[in-house]
Amino acid sequence: MSEPRRLHLNYFHSHSGSHEAAWRDPDAPAPGVALQLDHLARVAQIAEAACLDSIFLPHGMIATGLENSDFGFGLDPPIALAAIAGRTGRIGLIGTASTTFSHPFDLAQRFSTLDHVSGGRAGWNMVTSTTDDAARNFGLDSLPEHDERYARAAEFVDTCLQLWDSWEDDAIVDDREAGVYADSSRVHRIGHAGAYYAVEGPLCVPPSPQRYPLRVQAGASDAGKDFAARYADAVFSIAPDIEAARAFYSEMHKRTAAHGRPPGSVKVMPGLAFVLGDTEQDARARERELQELVIPERGVGILEAFMGVALDGCPLDGPVPELPDLASFKGGVARMRLLYEYVARERPTIRQLAGWFANQIRGHGLFVGTAEQLADRLREWLDTSAADGFNLLPPLMPGGLERFCAEVVPILQERGLFRTEYTAATLREHYGV
Repeated sequence: MSEPRRLHLNYFHSHSGSHEAAWRDPDAPAPGVALQLDHLARVAQIAEAACLDSIFLPHGMIATGLENSDFGFGLDPPIALAAIAGRTGRIGLIGTASTTFSHPFDLAQRFSTLDHVSGGRAGWNMVTSTTDDAARNFGLDSLPEHDERYARAAEFVDTCLQLWDSWEDDAIVDDREAGVYADSSRVHRIGHAGAYYAVEGPLCVPPSPQRYPLRVQAGASDAGKDFAARYADAVFSIAPDIEAARAFYSEMHKRTAAHGRPPGSVKVMPGLAFVLGDTEQDARARERELQELVIPERGVGILEAFMGVALDGCPLDGPVPELPDLASFKGGVARMRLLYEYVARERPTIRQLAGWFANQIRGHGLFVGTAEQLADRLREWLDTSAADGFNLLPPLMPGGLERFCAEVVPILQERGLFRTEYTAATLREHYGV
């Protein structure tokens, strides 16, 4: 009898939690506390004690929606993760960095450095930035068009890979008797001259324990999915239900095969938002408490920031105005598609749409129930080719993550669906890539 497949679990970090109004909860950390190393390290240690594969720090290039939530700002991921590395020993450390506003040489150095100081636990979430406001922070009037951003991203990643390969494994000879530290013939210039970047090389950092960080991607447009199939080791996907998850899983396997990569090369990990209770009724009551924290006018502000549509002057209980054209939308295409579908199906008021958007944890859907019920659902998704693992989005922090690790993880371990201890040293090994 074959061994059951095992889940991969990543924790997606938000200051107060993934619910839009989490910061208003009495148990949410104070703003100053949420950005301190002690808090970040505690969160990472909770995840590590449960043997989670990794933690993930998101990042954006604009400060936005500050009146509505604490999502609109964040720490620089490689710097914060390097600090967390000193307080942890095994858990993977994944950080976001934009291919639109970074340079391949700088990024390759930063993630190689993170991999060295963490002992091989670095991961890079490869993103293309999505707003013109971010472009203006870098001296540009607007973003490149969608497909061009992904063309730049492809050259960006190819250049990073060349830089990470610019040192051969045996370049450092450490011959102390002969006085030779490294064999310079084994350290190579890359001489990259492409459509977007020119990089001479070599990298200024020797090969790190993994050589390449684990590469993660979260785009859901056709260009984004093809980019993931070509370059990513894991995809953090959006799947509001199991049917959508299975369709995405199947599509990613087909796209990966088209790029000549073997099955299982890309781990598909939908976002998982959850509210747990001792009983389902208890969980439902907690969910209602969360929803009561959403101020309708603030929820509208979150919608405006996401859609790029001004709703000032529109009555809360009036119809939703015309939505942006999906084909030219520069933001999160998958989330906007879900919003389109909800509006077409339900014909909501602006108030209803704002509440739905907050409760959906930005498109991921929300599980409400007991730890046993959640473990059943995770097994169903794993066993029916809907997911290889999950990107955990606790609505409230740190209590939501603590409860998942204390109640759900032991059930998964008892069923043979999740590790009981770390058996590998590097992040790539945790993910089996």
